[in-house]
Amino acid sequence: MSRQQLAVQRARKSFQTGKTKPLESRIHQLRNLLRFVTERRKDIAEAVKKDLSKSEHGTELFETLGVEGEIKLAIEKLAEWAAPRPVEKSLLTVSDEVFVHPEPLGVVLIIGAWNYPWAVTLQPLVGAIAAGNAAVIKPSEVCCHSAKVMEELLPRYLDKDLYPVVTGGVPETQELLRQRFDHIFYTGSSTVGKLVMEAAARNLTPVTLELGGKSPCYIDKNCDITVACRRITWGKFVNCGQTCIAPDYVLCEPSIQSRVQEEIKNCIKEFYTDDPKTFEDYGRIINKRHFKRIMALMEGSTVVVGGDSDESQCYIAPTVLKNVTGESKVMKEEIFGPLLPIITVSGVDEAIQFINEREKPLVIYVFSNENKLIKRVIAETSSGALLANDCLVHFTVSSLPFGGVGHSGMGCYHGRYGFDQLSHMRSCLIKQLKMEGVNSMRYPPHTAKKLGIILSWYLLHG
Repeated sequence: MSRQQLAVQRARKSFQTGKTKPLESRIHQLRNLLRFVTERRKDIAEAVKKDLSKSEHGTELFETLGVEGEIKLAIEKLAEWAAPRPVEKSLLTVSDEVFVHPEPLGVVLIIGAWNYPWAVTLQPLVGAIAAGNAAVIKPSEVCCHSAKVMEELLPRYLDKDLYPVVTGGVPETQELLRQRFDHIFYTGSSTVGKLVMEAAARNLTPVTLELGGKSPCYIDKNCDITVACRRITWGKFVNCGQTCIAPDYVLCEPSIQSRVQEEIKNCIKEFYTDDPKTFEDYGRIINKRHFKRIMALMEGSTVVVGGDSDESQCYIAPTVLKNVTGESKVMKEEIFGPLLPIITVSGVDEAIQFINEREKPLVIYVFSNENKLIKRVIAETSSGALLANDCLVHFTVSSLPFGGVGHSGMGCYHGRYGFDQLSHMRSCLIKQLKMEGVNSMRYPPHTAKKLGIILSWYLLHG
């Protein structure tokens, strides 16, 4: 039996004991997870520094703070989330107890991503634990230092049978996907997402796919372009552009293109100095394969800002591109790096058309002072999320579901949405062996009188 099979078998056997059912047990594990994040903050930061050259403060801001917030919210709200949820009754159930009972799914597989190796792996785990599941945790092998720390240290805090960490590359992941799970939660590319969904289908296993895509950013010519470009620059070049919800490209009118380029150039200098290569808060591309992929995307476009690179360090400077069209190489795939193409359009009509001609993105960004224009983009496009006049920050709002639609993913999480996503919403009805006179209306023979009583009730109660 393979290591992966053994881990899944132990997790299922442990789940079947029922020890995850009591809320006290779930809260205990959540508190242990919180203790892990707080006590091992330095180990986590050192691992991320080795993997992505991210600063210690950057790791805290973009990796661990959000996880801590999710855990604290789950602990505070768990009793409310897990409580039976009463629903409206019908005539035949008016005296009955009718409710939805959230129950654990069973054993969940969580496959993390490398760009934020802690946030996008541990946040789904919060939902899995809160919902009473066991979970097999598969960190990305691309961030090998983070995966090693997770494998070595997490079992010291969580129940190692219920929440095993399984490391390895493609063969190990494929072996995991051959096992039967009750839910698979995957974060990563659409290409691998399809393989995950195909493997899940063999066991009729439901999936949550947190993918990505090319998230557009439309700048209205009448907005505050200086502020808009500051926020776009921040959202694009955080983590060296390796963020699934980063603005992938800018759409704007030709009349403001030069201004947009200049403002972004100034912001890059302000945020990352004249030499981002030596600046602590500007990271690196994860590996040479991705470095070469990103560099190749610039072919056929004109560099107007940045463009410097160093393959030996996997460094690519914050870069802005012009002379880009929908057919340019950089527009054929999600960039996932520090390149920002600017495409000119005649106005919001053409911008909406351009967006709608492509796969549904994970997020659409629009910068405008006009609420009417913003509402129009909401009404006439589709995406996992829409954010007006800022970038990325919707990820921090636990009361908003985070997820994609179409090629950008399916399912969602954060806060209660993560709990619900990894729960089975069980319909329950408890009837007493009384009031048989009322219940007899459904028994044969079916008469006009009985039907009239039933119809009258429905008319009264809508």
